Formats: sequence, C-alpha cells, structure tokens
Amino acid sequence: MKVADLLLQRQQQWQELEFLCDTVSKRRAASITAEQLSTFASLYRSACADLALADSYNLPPETVEYLHRLVGRAHSRLYRSRRFQFNAWFHVLIFDVPRRILRDSCVQFMFVFFYGTFLLSAYLAYESEIFPNYHIDIITQEQLWSLEDMYSTSVADEERGLGAGGMAAGFYANHNTGIGLSCFVTGILIIPGLLVTLFNSAFLGAIFGYMARDDVPMTDNFVEFVTAHGPFELTAIVLAAAAGLRLGISWVKTNGLSRSASLRKSGMESMPIMGVSIVFFFMAAIIEGFISPSGIHYNFKLTICIASAAFILVYLVVFGLFKGEHHAIR
Repeated sequence: MKVADLLLQRQQQWQELEFLCDTVSKRRAASITAEQLSTFASLYRSACADLALADSYNLPPETVEYLHRLVGRAHSRLYRSRRFQFNAWFHVLIFDVPRRILRDSCVQFMFVFFYGTFLLSAYLAYESEIFPNYHIDIITQEQLWSLEDMYSTSVADEERGLGAGGMAAGFYANHNTGIGLSCFVTGILIIPGLLVTLFNSAFLGAIFGYMARDDVPMTDNFVEFVTAHGPFELTAIVLAAAAGLRLGISWVKTNGLSRSASLRKSGMESMPIMGVSIVFFFMAAIIEGFISPSGIHYNFKLTICIASAAFILVYLVVFGLFKGEHHAIR
C-alpha cells in the first residue's frame, strides 16, 4: 500500500485527535478520565508517526502543514498540566547542554577557526616588520584614530554612575549581540557565515595586536578596559557562529531526511548553542557596562577575567565530559 493511501485512511484518527484536543481545552485536567488520556496519548503518538512519514515521502505541503499544527496542538494539550521539573531542567542545563555543545563538530570547528584567525591577525598587527600596513588594511586609519582617541585616557579617570553603567550595558548588549546575530544568520548560508566570522575574528585580532604594540602609548588603558569582559564576549561570538553553521550544513547534508526535516532537527541541536551564546553576551555586557570602565584596581578586573575563563572551561569542557544519568523532561 502506498504511504499516501495509508495516511488518507488515518484521517479519521486525526479528526478524533482534534476532537480530543477541543475536549481537553474545555475541561480542567482533573476532570479528564484515564481512558480519555490514554486514547489521547495513543492518537498523539500515531500522529507523530504520520508526520514523520509525510515528511520523509514528501507528501503534499498542505498535508504536512496540517499534521504539524495537529501534533503541535496535541503536544501543548498533553503536557500543559505537568509541573515544572526542576531536577530534570537542572540536569539538562548543567550536563546535557554542555555535553551537546562540546561534542558538536561545528562548535569544535568554529573555536579553531575563530581563535586561530584571531591570534594570527593579532600577531600580524603586532609584528610591524612583516606586514607594516596590515593593521591599517584591516581596521582602516580612521578607525585607528578613533580607537587611539577612545583609549587616550585611563578609565580610572572617568566617573560613571549606576545609571550610566546601565545604559552602557544595554548598548554593549545590543552591539555585541548584533555581531553574534550577524554570524548566526549568515551562517545559515555557510560561505557568507564563514566570511563574516573570518572578518570579525581578523578585525578584533588586529585591534588587540595593534593596541599591544610598544609604540602605542594607550596600551595600558586598552588592556585595562577589555580584560574583564573579553572571555565571555569572544566565546559568545564563537557559539553564535557555530549555531548558524549547524543550521547551514543541514541544508546540504540531510542524512536521508527531507530538507525541512533536516532543518528542524538541526534547529533543535542549535538551540542550546545559541542559548548559551545569548547568556554569555548578556554576562559580557554586564561586566563591560559596570566593571570594565570603572576605576576598580586592575587586579580585580584580571581576577574577573580568570574567573570567567575558568567558568567557561568548567561549564563547556568539564561538565561536557561528565557522563551522568539521563533525565528526560516531559
């Protein structure tokens, strides 16, 4: 029997599931009988299987779209009354998410790609004898003058209140997240994403390299400002680029799935990567808004940097290597 004919015969079950969705919507959970819940769950599982078949065999889009809506609606009705499972969510956030990120090949590639380009660019900008105009070609002379003017005075000489710090944190969150989103969105097209990430890593590396030169008088001011928030900001960019690349590859390498099914699967895999990236961007913005521009002693800012790097290492690597018992969230 053809798959299309088989699915047509299941329409009665789909209608029954729709009826039960309406029934569950109108009643409180306590008033639903055990028999109704059992039937509802059985029909929900069957609809999920039908959706998988419809996707795999490229049935008409209207059929696939209908099943998507039906499965989504049934899922929300079936699980809406479950209590928040703190232990399960805690296990997912602490162990499952870093394990997925650590084992993701796109994350591994982007770490090498971004930091490799960053360090190489920093070296070329710092070493003036090999490519004396490298920093000008990458950053441009106008931006260099702006950087030198920005860091011409020590941040310790500036007085910034709580309100100004909050505004600065909001600005940095918007600016830095914009960089991450550009890497993420263009990553869906693979090549443009790699080029955008390449440019950002080379640009940032050139700034760090140039500002570290002995002949640049504002080196200390620059280092004092960027030290504290650097680990979170750079790592967030890497994760955002990796999440975009993961989605981009799903268009090319489907592993036997339809392109839409492959994209949905990769979307689920990219969610924890992008989620951690957003959190890191937020943490970097808070540090950059309140701690980096403050007159606090540099040793404290260095301590924040070391603690941030240690946190990232423990969360993404140590917890990522931990093999704990799997806890499903229902």
